[in-house]
Amino acid sequence: MKPDSNAATGDVKPVHILNLSCEDRPGVVAAVTTELAANGANIAESSQFWDRQSNRFFMRIAFTSPAGSTKDDLERALKSSVDRFGMKTALVDQARRPKIIVMVSKFDHALLHLLYQIRVGWLNAEVAAVVSNHEDARRFAEMEGVPYHHWPTTRENKAEQEQKLLDLVQETGSELVVLARYMQVFSKGLSDRLYGRAINIHHSFLPSFKGAKPYHQAFDRGVKLIGATAHYVTSDLDEGPIIEQETERVTHAMSAEDFVAVGRDIESRVLARAVKLHLEARVMLNGHKTIVF
Repeated sequence: MKPDSNAATGDVKPVHILNLSCEDRPGVVAAVTTELAANGANIAESSQFWDRQSNRFFMRIAFTSPAGSTKDDLERALKSSVDRFGMKTALVDQARRPKIIVMVSKFDHALLHLLYQIRVGWLNAEVAAVVSNHEDARRFAEMEGVPYHHWPTTRENKAEQEQKLLDLVQETGSELVVLARYMQVFSKGLSDRLYGRAINIHHSFLPSFKGAKPYHQAFDRGVKLIGATAHYVTSDLDEGPIIEQETERVTHAMSAEDFVAVGRDIESRVLARAVKLHLEARVMLNGHKTIVF
């Protein structure tokens, strides 16, 4: 979403995104929107959801604010409502270009799709670095002018390499780590540190065929649907909160190589959509599930 402008004054009105969650009670929406209106904000988009099972209320509001209005100003204006309803809130300025780190191994299709979608402007992000345990993708990162870090990972140096990743996140100010077919498993410590800030693409529609060559396993079993799943990384392998999924029909007339080609295409699209949803603050965690607006 682009910043709005006022043709009469030339003032730029940044678009802010407010995400909030709290116990469902009467008056939540009225309290928040009243405070925003009192501070000259104009709501451009609003979505809300009541989870009856947990009695939690979730809301995402996109709004413009007067030129010169800062994030601190808006947070101060909303504080009384936040305290009154015990809200968890996140306020994002969509005028900034968020930074991401992309991790990849030898399969580079998902990385290439992300780089392309950023180049054409569909995905509003800056790749601060590409990290890999192989050298295969270096030339693609260098073509885009992105720093490339080759960090081979073994059992002996795993803790050291994971600390280097955390340091890189801190140094670059990156908001998200994207595992674009990065074939290394994060430790529990790293998964916990990056919870809600690391997205993985799983090469199957979960639940999946376990182990090596999942598409070949699917082919051997004669499946009729293959797909991909993008989810947040947790210490439980491939069981994190799901953000996005897609499937496509396949037939007995297709080869295992056809399955692989279809799968790579789906993986690339699903991962890019999940990254876009996250960066636009459209994903909210709800226990082991997600709310996606």
